[in-house]
Amino acid sequence: MTPALAFFYGGMVRAKGVLNMIMMTVIPMATVGVLWVLFGFSMAFGDSKGFSGSPFQYFGMHDVIGATVGTDPHSIPMFAFAAFQSAFAIIAVALVAGCAADRMKFSAWIVFSALWAILCYFPAANWVFGTGWILNQMKAVDFAGGTAIHINAGAGALALAIVLGKRIGFGSKPMRPHNTTMVMLGATGLWFGWFGFNAGSALGANEVGGWAWINTLLGAGCAFLGWIFVEWIRDGHPTTLGAASGMVAGLVGITPACAAVSPIGAIILGLVVGAICAMAVGLKYKFGYDDSLDVVGVHMVGGFVGTVLIGFLGDPNYMAAAHPAALEAHKAGLFYSGSARLLGTQLVCALAVLFYSFIVSFIIAFVIKKTMGIRISTKQELAGIDLVEHAEAGYDLSNVRYTSMRIRDSLVLPSSPVSPVPADKADSSDTKGTQA
Repeated sequence: MTPALAFFYGGMVRAKGVLNMIMMTVIPMATVGVLWVLFGFSMAFGDSKGFSGSPFQYFGMHDVIGATVGTDPHSIPMFAFAAFQSAFAIIAVALVAGCAADRMKFSAWIVFSALWAILCYFPAANWVFGTGWILNQMKAVDFAGGTAIHINAGAGALALAIVLGKRIGFGSKPMRPHNTTMVMLGATGLWFGWFGFNAGSALGANEVGGWAWINTLLGAGCAFLGWIFVEWIRDGHPTTLGAASGMVAGLVGITPACAAVSPIGAIILGLVVGAICAMAVGLKYKFGYDDSLDVVGVHMVGGFVGTVLIGFLGDPNYMAAAHPAALEAHKAGLFYSGSARLLGTQLVCALAVLFYSFIVSFIIAFVIKKTMGIRISTKQELAGIDLVEHAEAGYDLSNVRYTSMRIRDSLVLPSSPVSPVPADKADSSDTKGTQA
């Protein structure tokens, strides 16, 4: 899913920023992977200490060998469970990168993403999947991470986008995707991987995993349709970008609900999430924040709507097998039980994660801004972040011949004797400035 996300995000940016976006998306496999093995898994699944699990209980995978998760005869090795959950941690951090396209220092992103994993994702994973309060005290329903991953990442992206500020030309110049083929390839790759994401959360080839798979198919497919129907009515035509975004929005929305709703419920949820997210991505223009690749409109809004809709669509026949504690505590969804108890619980938990992530993410980003700096200069942004941060170009198809290091040095070192290349020639594949 992480390389698929790199294609999805990479295709959505302008040509002069594709390498940087791919790097920002993929580097959590290295940084978060190390943090997860050292103490992240322990914070997420160790014994709760209120804020999170103990970081020392499974430090460096201590005491994991020989341990199991689940009950016999269906238990699995804890090492296998830790490996599976590491992918959740990596993709959650990578999702946030989409808000920062074209303008964030790569070094600042590394620091932000590591701190965000430690202070936002690991604790939220404990609350939702491990020994924490959302699962064990509130008994909310979130099968595979609508709150811990998607609301969490979307709220963090909103905070980071506000601190970063808008791209040069945002709202006044067209910033369309430079490669919609990559976008669709990445979206369908995400859909493929998401079957493992959701169905795999059943931790076995069982009936719960089977209907989680079917509901994942339905939720994404119906959100695909819901999004392009909105485009058809609003704009007169469906777009490839809208179809790809609709798929992902549906996957986000069905993630918390895939083992709690019926297939009919998944169809309803997908249509609603797709339509709402199609409208929500325009909020950035209304409120003036530059969420470059719509992490807020797709992940925060999609995760929130999917989580809350469980309070309406939670089916007792499905919850009995996958979420028995929630069914006993709150009954089923409002449409089945007539009770709003589950709806209230889902709403409280979704809002709690949203506000926690936004506040902590804002503090992290603000501290980085005031210390090491968070954004490249105007001159560098105009020339293109790929050359500035990585001394490379994603596409060297022009007749302009240059040494990328010389251009980078002219942009970074004010006293350099090398004359800067004009912005309109720094990346000839983007001379019209018409990509996103």
